[in-house]
Amino acid sequence: LQRGTPYLYQGDELGMTNYPFRTIEEFDDIESVNYFHESVRQGEDPDDVLARLRAMSRDNARTPMQWDDSPQAGFTTGTPWLAVNPNHVEINAARQVGVPGSVFEHHRALIALRHQEPAVVHGDFTMLVPDDDQLFAFTRRHEGTEMVVVANFSGKPAELPGVLADRCEGAELVIGDRTSTDLLPWESRVYRRAVS
Repeated sequence: LQRGTPYLYQGDELGMTNYPFRTIEEFDDIESVNYFHESVRQGEDPDDVLARLRAMSRDNARTPMQWDDSPQAGFTTGTPWLAVNPNHVEINAARQVGVPGSVFEHHRALIALRHQEPAVVHGDFTMLVPDDDQLFAFTRRHEGTEMVVVANFSGKPAELPGVLADRCEGAELVIGDRTSTDLLPWESRVYRRAVS
């Protein structure tokens, strides 16, 4: 909901995760393979290099789209260029489309809000609590409407500081499930309120 053109890359809308690459032979990206061999040649521990690649390799964004829980995730009946993530049984489109509360439906609601609410497209942007290590919060304001976005970017619960709690109190919850003054780990909410 920030300014600019939002995009979702294959699998973002489902919450697809990085593939659990076990060996360098499972990687296809030549840059990752070269990086691994050069780092090991320079004396780095192969397990440490693999750990970095599991987090950062471009191959994470190239694994087959997880359409369903079938053997090749509904992507192909053949052999894909990269292995299908083993978690495709739990994380796939068939399990999320039309299911309230799913990652897919959350993205669908965000996209709809962008089409329906001019403040999301045209509103000015103001950071709130910029020095908070856990919370990412901002407003988008346009023609008497203010959208308040609060997100907990950590694995621990977070209490909304007074400035955020006050802004959200009495506002309409447009995206999210709870209206309390705390955020669960990784929870985000979007509020709408009238301003003068």
